[in-house]
This record gives sequence, C-alpha cells and structure tokens, in this order.
Amino acid sequence: MAVDEDAAAPPRPPRGLRRILGGPASPIPPPGRLRTLSLATLANTVGSGLWLAGAALYLTRDVGLSAASVGAGLTVAGLVGLTASVPLGSLADRRDPRTLRAVLQLCQAAVAASYLLVGSFPVFLVVAVLDALLTSGNLAVRAALVAAVGGPEGRVHAFATLRAVANLGIAVGAGLAGFALAADTHLAYQVLVAGNSATYLLSAALLLRLPAYPPAPRDGTAAPRRGRALRDGRFLAVSGASAVLALHWTVLTLVLPLWAVTRAGAPPPVVSAVLLTNTVLTVLLAVRLSRGADAAVPAARQLRRAGLALATAMLLYAATAGLPTALAVALLLGATVVYTVGDLWHGTAGAGLAYDLAPPEAVGAYQGADGMLAGLARAVGPALLTLVILDGGVPGWLAVAALFAVVGVTVPPLTRWALAGRRSAVAAGKTDDGPADPV
Repeated sequence: MAVDEDAAAPPRPPRGLRRILGGPASPIPPPGRLRTLSLATLANTVGSGLWLAGAALYLTRDVGLSAASVGAGLTVAGLVGLTASVPLGSLADRRDPRTLRAVLQLCQAAVAASYLLVGSFPVFLVVAVLDALLTSGNLAVRAALVAAVGGPEGRVHAFATLRAVANLGIAVGAGLAGFALAADTHLAYQVLVAGNSATYLLSAALLLRLPAYPPAPRDGTAAPRRGRALRDGRFLAVSGASAVLALHWTVLTLVLPLWAVTRAGAPPPVVSAVLLTNTVLTVLLAVRLSRGADAAVPAARQLRRAGLALATAMLLYAATAGLPTALAVALLLGATVVYTVGDLWHGTAGAGLAYDLAPPEAVGAYQGADGMLAGLARAVGPALLTLVILDGGVPGWLAVAALFAVVGVTVPPLTRWALAGRRSAVAAGKTDDGPADPV
C-alpha cells in the first residue's frame, strides 16, 4: 500500500495537552500521521481499560450473571472471534484499511453499548460473540493500517509506539474505572459501559483524520487467493513459534498473581506493584527495544533473545517459592523487569517477522493468520498454565522455562527456512498463487 506523504497534517491538540503528550517520558510521537494513529489508539485503549477493569463486576454484580457463566461465555466468544481474523485481514488488503477500521470501530461502539441491554446469559453470549468477532478482525485490520502508515521501514517502530500508547491508555482507563467500582451502583456501571462505547466513536473520528490508503495497483497480476496465508506452512511455522511464546501473557495476568500470593507469600498489593512495573517499563522502553526488528533475519534473532529472557524470568519466578517475604517480593519485581524486556522483544520481533515474511499484497491476511495463532495461545493459556504451574509448582515453572528457551532458539532456523522457500518461489517465477513478487 502506498504511503501518501503529501496529505495535510492532523490538527494540533490544545497547548496544555501538547505539553503532556510531548513530554520526555511520553510515548506519543511528534506531530504527523503516527501521532494521529497514536491518539486514536489512546482513545480506544482508555475504553479498553475501563471495560477490562469493570466488566466482570458489571456483569456479575449489576447484571446478575454468575462468574462461571461469564467465564464460559467469554471463552466461547473468544474462540468464535478468532474466525474473523483472516477474512477481515484479507479485506484490508483489498480495501482502504483506514476506512475499514473506522467502520469496524463504529460497529464496536454499537456492540459495546449493547452490554447495557444484557439481562440474561443468552443475550450476553450474543453480544460477547459479536464483540469478539469485531475485536479479532479489527486487530488484523489495524496491523494492515500500521503497515500503511509506517511503510516497510517504519512499521515495526509504529507497532512499538502504539503498544506503548496502548499500555498508557489501558492504565488510564483502569484508573478511571476505579471510580465506578468504588461507587458500585447501577448508574456508575452504566456510565462505565457508555464510556467504553464513546471511546470507539472518538477513535473512529481520529482515524478519519488520516489519509486513505487504497491498495496498490497489481500491474495485471492475479489477486492472491483467499486463505493463502493459512496454506503457507513455512510462515505458519514461524508464527506458531511466536504464538507459543505468547503464552507468557497468561503468566503475567493470571498465573503470577495467584502464585505470588499463594506460593511466594507476598501480600496482595504486590500483585498491583508487579503489573504496574510491567506497564511503566512498557511505556518507557517499547520503542527503544524495537530497534533492529524491521527485517526477518534480525527479528528472528531478537525473538530468540526474547525466548531466553522469558525463560530466565520463569526461573526467577520459580525461585520465589519458600523465600522470606521481603526477598520474595524483591525477586518478583526483579523477575518482572526481565520478563518485560522479553515481552517487548517478543512483541516487536513477532511483528517484524509477520510483516517481513508476508507478501506485500497480502499483509492483512498474513497478520490475520498471525493474530489467530496468538489468539489460540491466549485461549488455551489459562487452563494449560494453571495446570502446569499452579498445580505443578516449581517443576512446572522449569518446564515452561525450557519450552520458551527451546522455541526461541528454533526461530532463526525456521525463519531461514521460510525465507529460502520464498526465494525458491521467486526464482521459479511464481508463488503458491501466481507470479512471484519482484525483488
């Protein structure tokens, strides 16, 4: 997709806001298209923080659903939602991803507001499935839009910038949700749900300040067949390795909080300190640690480092068992620093590989396939890791550490294999679906 360099710059925010956004620790980039996309992401993720922090209590305390039914409904919705990744990613390859993402966010605003109508489990399940389908598909479209805005040389930097901004937005939203949770009234929960819906509208409006990114002309070559990404075994092997490493997300958000309190003997507030450490470091370091992951080969090396760093963090978490409380808390926080570095390396390296191994005309579809595999890891992670680590104890941590290390080490040879397949197809003058991309 061509990047139009001559479009008008977005409007400048008020002076006071400019000071905040342009501060030395701010993840918001300088004025330009990436800043516009960052502000849209910030608006969207403030709503995400509101909903993530308040959804469980709203659905159980205000709507009256049981915790078990909420969990079952979200699991079913999450699995169904994965089916939208590749189709909507493919659509972003054939249409303007800016407009498509804005339309999807308008749909998300309507679905988010529909949670106000939930009064029974069947209605909740319908709304949750629609929400998951739109969320999963929109992530693939967003990846195509990031590639268009950043271009081949800047898309990984743009991805890292948006990740830092997203963490900031979620933190702000979670903090705002605290007011509704403290009030614990029907009106407060309604305001929380409406606020989440409104952030989608604001994000869509900001996205429309970007120029359109129509797909580049194909010069007479055939359009890629649908489902191409799902038939690219070499790409799926690399993406699958990245998805296995993505199990670490469940470690931080579910397994570690339970381990810290029940096995390491840490007081409950330490869980907040661990999550805050990860959030702050992500905001500060995401862009810095993204350097060098723009091409497949260096990105593969970075993903190997990510696997080894994550493995080290798992070993450090395991070592907290049986330690005095003060030492265990210190080790938990130190391990989280190591974990966050591995987490950030994994995020940017995975994005770099997914972008660089994808044919230029099928970036959205390949990003959708990559997102689908990562989503499967998020779906199986809670059951798998609670069984392995919380039931298995220290040996479980050691097993997960070994898994991360082995998978990380296999990524460079898998990447070379994928690149060799791409070069062979080019040399033969064709790909799986027609003429080869020019090199």
